[in-house]
Amino acid sequence: MTRDALVARVDALHDAQIAFLAAMVKTPSDNPAGDCAPHAEMAARELEALGFTVERHAVPQAVVEAAGMITATNLIVRHVFGEGPTVALNAHGDVVPPGAGWTTDPYGAEIRDGVMYGRGVAVSKSDFATYAFALKALIEENPPLKGTVELHLTYDEETGGAVGPGWILEQGLSKPDYALSAGFAYNVVIAHNGCLHLEVVVRGRSAHAARPDTGVDALEAATRLLTAIYALREGYTATRSTVPGIESPTLVVGLIEGGINTNVVPDEVRFRIDRRMIPDETPATVERDLVAAIEAAAADLPGVTVETRRILLATPLTPEPGHERLVELLQRHAKTVIGEDIPANGVPIYTDARLYSSAGIPTVLYGAGPRTLLEANGHRADEKLVLEHLRKATKVVALTLADLLG
Repeated sequence: MTRDALVARVDALHDAQIAFLAAMVKTPSDNPAGDCAPHAEMAARELEALGFTVERHAVPQAVVEAAGMITATNLIVRHVFGEGPTVALNAHGDVVPPGAGWTTDPYGAEIRDGVMYGRGVAVSKSDFATYAFALKALIEENPPLKGTVELHLTYDEETGGAVGPGWILEQGLSKPDYALSAGFAYNVVIAHNGCLHLEVVVRGRSAHAARPDTGVDALEAATRLLTAIYALREGYTATRSTVPGIESPTLVVGLIEGGINTNVVPDEVRFRIDRRMIPDETPATVERDLVAAIEAAAADLPGVTVETRRILLATPLTPEPGHERLVELLQRHAKTVIGEDIPANGVPIYTDARLYSSAGIPTVLYGAGPRTLLEANGHRADEKLVLEHLRKATKVVALTLADLLG
């Protein structure tokens, strides 16, 4: 097999690849609500139509519900070329709900001027297509490779990954030597932020609004807590990451609810904090310090009780020894296919890739997309993918796999 033959094979499969991606987009898999088993079954049938053998691993209902989802089925495709290392290619099929502001059907997979629009077309259903067709091109060319390529297609990245890659690794369903995870842009990502989701519950005592002096206003107490939390956030800018592409820790209060009625003193308020941690930070220390700061502020609020509860603790992705080989191959082939040097850097989001890295597996992110996630409208209205980017990324991945297992 020559490089040119493999590239030509990707080109020959491109129309089928576009149709496959359109099928992925047209079937909703919003998370929340997280009823994703129907999409997994559809994807499995589409993969089987391409000639793959697909393992369906339904996650136990108790595990799914503990993650705040309704259903989840993980898909694994394995192709053994020969004795050698195993490379896992992981992409997630769950997506955030469309939201408002779309100029097209978010599940329509409409193509305009070589660009496909739809929820999940970039994050990360494009990588279903990139990875599946890179593998299919290799199988059809049948080079003398030594090793195994696996597709890990999972459905809970938007809620943390424990039901997807975390569960696959925990159950011993796969023991890869390398992992390539959904990238959303054509740079190689070697590190990313971690994330702490913390729920804070502020409890006071209800009273008639005509006699607020007889109650304890939980909302008033919550505003004082929020002021202290936002003051803490201002100090985060002084902490700078050593990883290119990542700047400072961030904090957002993204959800708040409470109160009984307009004419009642609020007796309870809940809010949730999203605290992003840079790879240079230690997750346990971040959580300890934030909880301590909240408890210290709460100590000055008479008649009020404050509780904190961890919702999610996602560790940062940090480079594992051996990831350099993946980076070198991806950059070399991208230089040839795309025609320019692509960087290896960090990103401020968190992804399922961290779960492979935490298991000691050299892991990087790479996939179809533009220079940045923002250009793809990831998690925004009119999410889009330039189909030529899909073609190029598939060539880069196929060539990288051929060299890695060659």
